[in-house]
Amino acid sequence: MSNATYDELWKKAEDALEELIRADTNIQGAKPQKDRKKAHQIVSDLYVRYILVYNKLEECYDQTIQPQKRILLKKLLDSAMGRVLELKHELVNVDLSEQSYYDDVLIKYDVSPQEAEIRIPRYFTRERRKEIEERRAFIESTLRNLGALDEVIVPKTMTESEAVRLIQAHERARQGRVRFQFMKEIRQIKEKSTMKQEPEEIDEETIKAAAIMIQKVWRGYRTRCWIRKRRLDEMLLIGMLPPNQVAMDNIRQIEKIKHQRYEKQIKFHELYEKLLRETETRIRKERSAVMEENMRSEIRNWINAYFQQTGKIPDLPSAESGGSRCIFSRQGTESTISKSTGMSSKESSRKSKKSKSKKSSEPEPEQSEDETEQSYFKSVPSNFLPELIHAHEEYQRVWRNKDESMNPTQEPYVDMIEADKTNEIENKIRIGVDEAIRGDIEALQAALDRDRGLKGKRGKKTQKRMRRSGKKNKRKKEKDLTPDRTTESLFEELLTQGIIKLYRETPLVDFKGEKSFANYDLLQNDKDSLPTLGDIRQLIIEYCILPLGNSIVRELTPLVRSVLIAGPRGSGKKMLVNAICTELGATLFDITPANIVGKYPGKTGLIMLVHLISKVSRLLQPSIILMDSAEKPFVKKPPKTDKSDPKRLKKDLPKLIKGITSEDKVILIGTSNSPWDADQKLLYQTYDKIIFLPRPDYGTMSLVWRDLLYKYSGISRQFDISSMTKICDGFTIGTILAAIDEVMTTKRMVQLRTQPLTHGELINAISTKDPVYREEEDAFLAWFSKTPTCRRKQRALELEQQRLEEANEAMKKKGKNGRK
Repeated sequence: MSNATYDELWKKAEDALEELIRADTNIQGAKPQKDRKKAHQIVSDLYVRYILVYNKLEECYDQTIQPQKRILLKKLLDSAMGRVLELKHELVNVDLSEQSYYDDVLIKYDVSPQEAEIRIPRYFTRERRKEIEERRAFIESTLRNLGALDEVIVPKTMTESEAVRLIQAHERARQGRVRFQFMKEIRQIKEKSTMKQEPEEIDEETIKAAAIMIQKVWRGYRTRCWIRKRRLDEMLLIGMLPPNQVAMDNIRQIEKIKHQRYEKQIKFHELYEKLLRETETRIRKERSAVMEENMRSEIRNWINAYFQQTGKIPDLPSAESGGSRCIFSRQGTESTISKSTGMSSKESSRKSKKSKSKKSSEPEPEQSEDETEQSYFKSVPSNFLPELIHAHEEYQRVWRNKDESMNPTQEPYVDMIEADKTNEIENKIRIGVDEAIRGDIEALQAALDRDRGLKGKRGKKTQKRMRRSGKKNKRKKEKDLTPDRTTESLFEELLTQGIIKLYRETPLVDFKGEKSFANYDLLQNDKDSLPTLGDIRQLIIEYCILPLGNSIVRELTPLVRSVLIAGPRGSGKKMLVNAICTELGATLFDITPANIVGKYPGKTGLIMLVHLISKVSRLLQPSIILMDSAEKPFVKKPPKTDKSDPKRLKKDLPKLIKGITSEDKVILIGTSNSPWDADQKLLYQTYDKIIFLPRPDYGTMSLVWRDLLYKYSGISRQFDISSMTKICDGFTIGTILAAIDEVMTTKRMVQLRTQPLTHGELINAISTKDPVYREEEDAFLAWFSKTPTCRRKQRALELEQQRLEEANEAMKKKGKNGRK
């Protein structure tokens, strides 16, 4: 697509964002909502609209090549991402469930569930591509030297010449087989015809009859082919059949255009950086001295005028409040004089407002504190809404009506660079001028005090104390056990020990799963429902990928330190971990009990292990710390046959998680096949979020069968997917994948054109696999119903039911009294 297309898409996103900001601002100042369903309606409406705007901004940022537009788009994209995550956590608090369903909002805005799924920004890995490739190459080379690379399946890339030679070898083999078959048939014909037969005379009627027969067969064949093609086209048109793969030429052309735009982005960004340096050098050389002199004269004139009016020498505002710039702002001199009084009045007004809001939000004496917490839903102030408003105003001011007809190639605008650099240099010069003027003011004040005969000095220490009061509480520094070691040496040590592992590159798109189409109606009728794999995929994006991909989003959104993914074997837990690492370009640390057995022995060794994981994971962030069989460290009595010492990390694991702060792009992910074996209290204290992977529903299973089978070119689009979906009810995706891999061997793929695939072959392969039995599924459901979120929801429902019964009883009493 062209540059104008993405400009138009950006304009549509900004139009939607303007309405959204207005609605969000009104909701931020609204009264607390008492009805849970109304609160869900309000938050889910904002949530879906922000996702739609975010997806458009992500598409624009990925393909826009103008560097100054990309800077603003990045601000908008990150702020919209943060706001979506804030609303997600609000939805969890309102619905008391990790999954939220909002089909009414999707219908309202005519949006499909797939369109309302938040995308992973492609810049997470694209802008770090070189770093990720170098790190992966180092891991591969180290493992190869250790002889451990055979355990890891690494995708092999092939050059064009190697591919051509491979195709030629296969073609020569095919021609040899065809030639052998041809010569074999000729030999058989010769052996049968030992005696020569005299040719029979053929009359014209026989020739005509043969020609008519050939024409009849040929025309019937052509007509059947045409009818079949027309039928398939009609089925594709009405959406009854999945479309075939897009022509490879179109795919190559699209990918080629994308890569060309990526190259232009890099080229124009380098040009932009070069122009920034040149402009800064030129402005400093030509105009810095004039700027400094003008600032000094302005400030001195202000001091002189102030002294003439009041007889006092004024204090220059602090650097934190803007320095001398705020003197010449719109507020004027009077505002700077009365600044302290104004601030005090503002604080008093804020306190009065807070006291009023406290009084208004105080519960009635009849209600308890638990009831008020459950019955009022107040929108939390957003950390990203002010930045969204500021960025949107900048777009309206700079880019909305900008005439770009003279810049069709989208190169950097020199006039904008000139203005930005002038403002930046002016601010830097002003800081130096303000420091010098403060020294002059102190000298003038001292001279004035001597002339007036005053011996007292102005309090400098109090000002310094006031400045120190604004320090933030930082994380307590831990003792570094490896102060003399480099990051490379620590990285290599953990890699050699097998703690850092090479993961299989798996994009999250490969985790197939359909969105839920029935859970909304079930929840409206107060019935329990389980999430689908499409819902799980969105949870993984929101809890594990988006926060770790951006530092600002990680710092300002609710902190998720750890996530537990539980589900039966073959449900896709390890695939999700690999997908998270792939989408982030993260470093994978494996602290599974079976993996660390015999490594760093003893108490001191365990302390060193925890220290190395904590330190290196921060140095190589984003980092994923994996704990497979997450229930084992918290099992009360581990089996005697287990020699891995599973309770080794029982005490240190919570400490490791508590050490993760919002400044760290680190997360612990646990996977479990039997979470009910663990001490539930310790398990829930360790993991912030619980994600349950149920067996796939009909929609997900149908989608998986279609995607897995239709990638083979010889399989007919008329293959009955529905029957296979019903037969495989109760099996996991991993089981289906293993069965298809077992059937679709290389030999079977070659035979597809002559021997079509049958249902019996797949059924025979699946029959040897174990499904998710009813006992195991019941155990998972019983465990999941006792998770903290489900318990909160159950208590809230019981409380609402109790209130409803009390209200009904009160109505009945009123009715009886009225009759009397």
